[in-house]
Amino acid sequence: MQNMPKSVFDKMMETDYFSQWLAIRLVEISDGKCVLEMTVRKEMLNGFAILHGGVTFAFADSAFAFASNSHNKLSVSLTASMTYSKPAKEGDIIVATATELSLTNKTGTYDVVVSTKNSGETISLFRGTVYRTSREVL
Repeated sequence: MQNMPKSVFDKMMETDYFSQWLAIRLVEISDGKCVLEMTVRKEMLNGFAILHGGVTFAFADSAFAFASNSHNKLSVSLTASMTYSKPAKEGDIIVATATELSLTNKTGTYDVVVSTKNSGETISLFRGTVYRTSREVL
C-alpha cells in the first residue's frame, strides 16, 4: 500500500468516535509519527474555564494511538503519563505531535508534545508505551 500510515489512520478514525467528538484534524502522519490539531471548545473546559486535563490527555492519547499503529501492526497502550505545564482556553488551537522513541517487535515508546498553534508554547508532555500484537490493522 502506497501510504500505509494514512490508510491506517483512516481505518481507525472510522470507528474512533471519541477522536471524532474531539474534532481532531490530521496535519501529518508517517511511520512512527503523527501530528494532530484541534480547537478547544466550551464543552471541553473545566470549572476554571481552562481545557480539562482529561481532554488534553485524550487528545495526546489519540496522537499516540495513530503514531503507534502507523506501521500497520495493531498496538495497544500498556502505560501512559502526562505532565501539564500551561493551560489552554476556549478558542485555542492546540497541536499534538507524537514521535516514536523506540520500537521493537513487541513494544514501542512514544513522546507526545501538546502545544498551542499560535505561540508554539508547550502545554503538556505525554509519554506512552504500547504492546505490539501480531495482528495487522488493515
